[in-house]
Amino acid sequence: MSQLLFTAFSNRIDAIELAREAALRLEGAGIASSMYLLDSDVAPVITEATLVVSLGGDGTFLEAARLAHQFGARVLAVNLGRLGFLLNVPPSELVDDINHSLAHDHVADRLALTITFSSGSGDEFALNEVVVERAHAGHMVRVKTFVDADEFLTYSADGVMVATPTGSTGYNFSAGGPVVDATLPVMIVTPIAPHFTIDRSIVVAGDRSVRFVVADKPAIVVADGHTIGTLEPGESIEVRRSPTPVRVVATRSFELGFRLRESLREGHA
Repeated sequence: MSQLLFTAFSNRIDAIELAREAALRLEGAGIASSMYLLDSDVAPVITEATLVVSLGGDGTFLEAARLAHQFGARVLAVNLGRLGFLLNVPPSELVDDINHSLAHDHVADRLALTITFSSGSGDEFALNEVVVERAHAGHMVRVKTFVDADEFLTYSADGVMVATPTGSTGYNFSAGGPVVDATLPVMIVTPIAPHFTIDRSIVVAGDRSVRFVVADKPAIVVADGHTIGTLEPGESIEVRRSPTPVRVVATRSFELGFRLRESLREGHA
């Protein structure tokens, strides 16, 4: 039996009110739901049958997707932000899309990342990107990169990232990386403000692994905007495709071209 879970941050009063209104309408149709605040310390009840509804902007969606991914649940992305590169459901169509999602299992599998530290501290997750970046302002970090066992470039830069196709319109795009169709099974390696080296991205097949080794100065590791660890010189992380994708409900086309035009204002930003 399907379960319905609305998710939002506690400071998004508009999202909480939208969830309340939608819950009342759905209850009238015999559909029960619950609300979970993503900044709560209490763990929600989720199973693979749960439909997780993200109410907010891209940051809310990333947290909701992380939550859903742990249990193999589906996530429905509702856009309450200004643009929302990752979101394709308008608030006015929320109830209709929930009803459609509960009746049909249409999902778009999004490639996610598993991050493993050489220190053995345990695996981490990212949907958008993982970044090895300088620990201190005013200093660069030297990062040696490998794809599988093949040594690639050593970057002196503010940082180096591995982005997913889903995350290609985020930090990767800001750093000069390519926009990649979200359905492609690839990973994008993009340097951030590199010094005297190649500044182009490298796109590799999703079944390969990418390893970053820190050469001379400490670095921090950031996944989807959250610091998840530090690396001392000689330490490394390995990034590979997660064995399970993020299951995003596909109720409509993503319209990436429209989102790019709106964001860039056709070159007049």
